[in-house]
Amino acid sequence: MSTETIAVDALTIEDAAAELERLAKEIARNDELYHGEDRPAISDAEYDALQRRNDAIEARFPELIRQDSPSRRVGSAPSVTFAPVVHARPMLSLDNTFSQEDVQDFVASVYRFLGRLPDQSIAFTAEPKIDGLSMSIRYENGKLVNAATRGDGTTGENVTANIRTIKEVPNELPWGVPAVVEVRGEVYMAKSDFLALNKQMEAAGKQTYVNPRNTAAGSLRQLNANVTASRKLKFFAYAWGEISEPNDLPKTQFDMVQKFKEWGFPVNPLMKRLNSVADILAHYDEIGLKRPDLDYDIDGVVYKVDSLELQTRLGFRSRSPRWATAHKFPAEQAFTTVENIDIQVGRTGALTPVARLTPITVGGVVVTNATLHNADYIEGIGNSGERIRDVGHDIRIGDTVIVQRAGDVIPQVLDVVMEKRPADARPYEFPKTCPVCGSHAVREKNEKTGKLDSVTRCTGGFICTAQATEHLKHFVSRNAFDIEGLGSRQIDFFFDNEDRALQIRTAPDIFTLEKRQADSLTKLENIDGFGKVSVGKLYAAINERRTIALHRFIYALGIRHVGETTAKLLARSYGTYDAFEAAMKEAVPLSGDAWNDLNAIEGIGEIVARAIVEFYKEPRNIEVIGALLDELDDKRPLPAEQAVTSDSPVAGKTVVFTGSLEKFSRDEAKARAESLGAKVAGSVSKKTDIVVAGPGAGSKLDKARELGVQTMDEDEWLALIGG
Repeated sequence: MSTETIAVDALTIEDAAAELERLAKEIARNDELYHGEDRPAISDAEYDALQRRNDAIEARFPELIRQDSPSRRVGSAPSVTFAPVVHARPMLSLDNTFSQEDVQDFVASVYRFLGRLPDQSIAFTAEPKIDGLSMSIRYENGKLVNAATRGDGTTGENVTANIRTIKEVPNELPWGVPAVVEVRGEVYMAKSDFLALNKQMEAAGKQTYVNPRNTAAGSLRQLNANVTASRKLKFFAYAWGEISEPNDLPKTQFDMVQKFKEWGFPVNPLMKRLNSVADILAHYDEIGLKRPDLDYDIDGVVYKVDSLELQTRLGFRSRSPRWATAHKFPAEQAFTTVENIDIQVGRTGALTPVARLTPITVGGVVVTNATLHNADYIEGIGNSGERIRDVGHDIRIGDTVIVQRAGDVIPQVLDVVMEKRPADARPYEFPKTCPVCGSHAVREKNEKTGKLDSVTRCTGGFICTAQATEHLKHFVSRNAFDIEGLGSRQIDFFFDNEDRALQIRTAPDIFTLEKRQADSLTKLENIDGFGKVSVGKLYAAINERRTIALHRFIYALGIRHVGETTAKLLARSYGTYDAFEAAMKEAVPLSGDAWNDLNAIEGIGEIVARAIVEFYKEPRNIEVIGALLDELDDKRPLPAEQAVTSDSPVAGKTVVFTGSLEKFSRDEAKARAESLGAKVAGSVSKKTDIVVAGPGAGSKLDKARELGVQTMDEDEWLALIGG
């Protein structure tokens, strides 16, 4: 049952867990479309709304924060087209703010974390947020050696040859720079160059491009560097990664960026150093006024603590620094007509209405579609049953509507222009049957609140091809088995085929396809759209995935609540698939060592643990997994690689912090422990190695003593890790 319509303060813990699962999957999918494929499917405003709801639920239920939470994710996995580059230091994203109050809260949080009064003694930098592609460029002994996209924040794509074609990026740095320097910034396409490129494409009778950001990203990912060179990409430097001799460089963000300028990099001239919230907001307004006249797209202003020493003290959350935030600009709006309303059926059976719009240009981008979310949204009813538009302002085919976007392709429908409603417009009747399989479609009732679910769902379950094929598409997706050649179109073809030799209905069928084809008279290579070469490549891609990392295998199973990050955590915690499966089969909710060990993993918690245990109770799941394992090399995925910091005394150990910590905040303690290779757990079990107890420690300390786990106070912990 969907929880989208329930206000955050009305969510039960079960509702909250379900909603966090939905948000994690929806945001991850849109991250992949935006960062990984350069083809966003929703607007910035819609994306930001999803992020804000996720953050609000996590703030109310911190015990439910998931390992695959959007608050812990950065970008998406790098493309397999380019060689991977592991960043020497992670490339994190920024938290967003949307109002003056948000900015005031950000500044106040900096002072509060540092234990200082808000006396305007801390300086901040403010600069435009470029709407481009994040890039890290590495120099060794003054020479450019590689350049990589952000990717998932840890591993990016090697685009060195293409970066060398950008005239604004120096191939060599001046004498005297550190031996290793990673300069980071944004690759973008100027508006004037984008318009000129589209004129060339139009004159040649070719498809024009959508917007400068996507065009820049696509240009940078060209296999032919000559194509990249023809696109006239540009670069702004504003950050850095690894630097071998940082002590010889400036001590502030602003001065470091000016140092980049001395080294030959373009930096943004609108960057300023400011102290007060009033001055910061005034500069935001000033940049906003200049925005239409700038020759590059921006979608906000970035604020950073200027002092590098304070940045170090403030540190990082899981996916973003505490010392920086992005203040986003309001969305852009336009008018267009709803030509039709279609229904799309998702992997969970949700029927989502989509408005097909008369093409309209909003902020330089042609938009044609908009999600209408659900039946209530069409009628003008919000998540909590409140009116989101005036009475009678339901959305009908033929209506003129106000649409809004903030940098992406798909807009949000805000309201209806009633003066232009055609006489023959009739209220939209939401379908009562699934348009894919014909099964009855229902809106379930929440027994606790008595309210109808906002989402209408197909009851077809496994017989609905929309749901079954989406499960398969998840299985072969980039962060799962990543089988090249099995895209959306191919999955649909194999699933719908009536010839058993060509069918793929479950994951194991993928790995038996080649054998079934060998015994069949109907050859895949003779079917339009395939051919001998492409079929050979498909078989090779499938066979290559008979060896797969454990975390990818777990993620690919599609277990409820288990996203990519949670899968990595489970793989690291159990090491092998046999150990993981045995523990999940043994685990009984709320009792026993297997359950306690699972529930003690930091970020898992009872809701996620229950979902995994229940998954392994289902015989059909075990049957499918068994058939899948039979197709893998060695009948098992690869054991997990354990992240270890070799020179750390706590590397590989499981640590629990309890009590009122006085020497450091709990977030600081956790971040420091994890940076040293330790695992931080939320509860004590037989697998716990160290319990660090502050004043007032209670049951966790008692259990540690009962189990014979090593305990220490804060001073002993600091002495152990070297302060």
